Amino acid sequence: MDDVSLHLRDPLSMFEVRGRVAIITGASGAFGRACALMLGALGNKLVLVSGSERELAGVLRDVESCGGEAFAMTRRPDSLKDSESIRDFALDCYGRIDQLVIASGFNKAGFIQDLDYEDWQTVMDANVRGPWYMAKTVGTYWIEQEIKGKMLLMSSVRGRHGANSGYTGYCTSKGATDALTRVLATEWGKYGITVNAIAPTVFRSNLTAWIWADDPIGEATRKRSLSRIPLGRLGEVEDLMGMALYLLSPASDFCTGQIMYVDGGFTVG
Repeated sequence: MDDVSLHLRDPLSMFEVRGRVAIITGASGAFGRACALMLGALGNKLVLVSGSERELAGVLRDVESCGGEAFAMTRRPDSLKDSESIRDFALDCYGRIDQLVIASGFNKAGFIQDLDYEDWQTVMDANVRGPWYMAKTVGTYWIEQEIKGKMLLMSSVRGRHGANSGYTGYCTSKGATDALTRVLATEWGKYGITVNAIAPTVFRSNLTAWIWADDPIGEATRKRSLSRIPLGRLGEVEDLMGMALYLLSPASDFCTGQIMYVDGGFTVG
């Protein structure tokens, strides 16, 4: 048995994250909160970041109630200065950063003939510019400190497929997220840094609550979405957690530049 690695002796050790330090932006959103609760319960140390102080306080309480350890910072990565402040806050709290979860995002629907440029740009700023700042800031720190960090971005099936719901900003921004994931993985592979993205179909969150509503618009949207999903249901945030743990743990050390579709089969249906 001497030639058997630790992970083969104890396969669950591949998913060990205890003691690692993660920054989670968009921590008050559905995906960010779920990541925080999961990682906190597993012993990951957390720096939770959101633009909503009230909602962030609630996530912090939830993490602590699960036995997790976390600090919170009310900030959006709207500029390089903001992202550097987030990085420095994390370093002040824990002295290092091992993982970055970019879960922040925004959508404003509108067909291109009706959508104001300013609204389109707001979506692009939230979903592309902010993540680019965070990736640049934390990735530079990892390179300088020779840390083999793990970066996880939040994409969508809409980065690959269009939508007939006026998602000209959202689809464009998620296509950019996919491209950013791939190019950073290519640039940073030589440093041992992995960069991946999760791309779900519609899953339950505050932003999508209207789809579950008992009204004609919600019902029509649900029906249209379900017609494309072989597993026959929409997503719950818990469906994303296994993939998130994989991409943030040693189990994914040889996986980078991937857009991981957690979509009930939407992209093949």
